[in-house]
Amino acid sequence: MRISEIGEFGLIERLKDILRAEEIGDDCAVVTFDQKHLLLTTDALVEDIHFLEKIAPEALGWKAVSVNVSDIVSCGGSPLYLLVSLIIPDIDSRWVERLYEGIRKACEFYNCTVVGGNISRGEKKTIDVFALGRTAKPVLRSGAKPGETLFVSGTLGDSRAGLELLREERKDYRSFELKLIERHTRPSARVDYIKHLEKYASSCIDISDGLLQDAGHLARMSGIALEIDPKAIPISEELKAFCEDRGRDPLEYALRGGEDYQLLFTHPRKDQNPFLDMTPIGEVREGKGVFVEGREAEGGFSHF
Repeated sequence: MRISEIGEFGLIERLKDILRAEEIGDDCAVVTFDQKHLLLTTDALVEDIHFLEKIAPEALGWKAVSVNVSDIVSCGGSPLYLLVSLIIPDIDSRWVERLYEGIRKACEFYNCTVVGGNISRGEKKTIDVFALGRTAKPVLRSGAKPGETLFVSGTLGDSRAGLELLREERKDYRSFELKLIERHTRPSARVDYIKHLEKYASSCIDISDGLLQDAGHLARMSGIALEIDPKAIPISEELKAFCEDRGRDPLEYALRGGEDYQLLFTHPRKDQNPFLDMTPIGEVREGKGVFVEGREAEGGFSHF
């Protein structure tokens, strides 16, 4: 059976069975060492799969760090150290230098450090980052409880629109289009949520594969159902303008667009923080699956 037939997440479940590793399944692996909770995660960006050749290497370096920091943040942690592995063809060395300038700036922003890595030759550019973080209290996907509220940070769907704009091969973009492109090429992990998640969240996941897809992971790991109110989902003015131009539905982008790297999390409604851009978009209830207006819904990005 080919991987495309069982799917990316079906393959992960099979590998978990082979390894006999029940711990696999969260944004990070949680390891307790010397009475401290360490968070381990890794993510790869592959040319033509995760990024286009036209993206500036500085932005790509920033993104490679951010997507890993986002995983650590979603577990209520702060990043500490990174290992960066690079697979590249025989290209101009200046491209690599510019990539690492972006990595350095991201590390300065997130207060973490690259301490090593590896370089190998290959046909497609690939940036693979391993990150180590720490937390006082791990926040996993498995803690959501019926009666709690489902929250999301920021706005959703912007990155998908930014990617589509890049693929249009245009020379000039309007200001709102440039903002969407930047949200795709240079996302920022929500480090401003670390303390809130650590203190209040019962479960959390970062939105890398789309709201519905990642809500499905959270629902499955917690053994509950999520009821999402589509009217409550936060959508940016830039995405609304993009969709109005093209006669498209911004809700479809918000539900199934990937790579926003916002946070989806649960806790009681009373613990909502008015100083964070968090929006209640649904409720946790008994059952299984993800529902939108009473109908079960799914979809999002998959590698296969």
